[in-house]
Amino acid sequence: MVWENSMSSEYPSDLAIIESQLKGKTLQVYWYLLGAPSHSAGVREIQRSLNFSSPSIAVHHLDKLQNLGLVTKKGTGEYVLTEEVKVGLLRFFTRVGRFLVPRYLFYSVWLSTMLFTYLLLYGVTGGLHNFFALVFGIVGCSVLWFETIRLWREKPF
Repeated sequence: MVWENSMSSEYPSDLAIIESQLKGKTLQVYWYLLGAPSHSAGVREIQRSLNFSSPSIAVHHLDKLQNLGLVTKKGTGEYVLTEEVKVGLLRFFTRVGRFLVPRYLFYSVWLSTMLFTYLLLYGVTGGLHNFFALVFGIVGCSVLWFETIRLWREKPF
């Protein structure tokens, strides 16, 4: 189940609590579990992957996620992602396989492909229509790529 922090009135207080708690290293651990191939990981794996100084830091943040209902602990000691929420920074990312990428990436690639195709078909003719098509295409691509890169840099790690 994916919870959206949008107009949904079904779980507004739960989402507010999750959004207030899902920050810093807790968000890093959650992000790591989102990208894990099987959506499960052990404490030491998380500690090493996120460069935490001790396993107890990973346990603390995993316990926080467990209290929020986002992960459960298996009998083997591994933690498994149980809920995927889209709150805070996570709203701007979408899953492609096991990767989380900024949603703007698709628009950036699409508009860049359109601009490149336009240049291949029509070139630079110097006409008024050509000038405006190029200006809008270049400005649009620049804005979308700027936002995509900005979001990519804001990811938890």
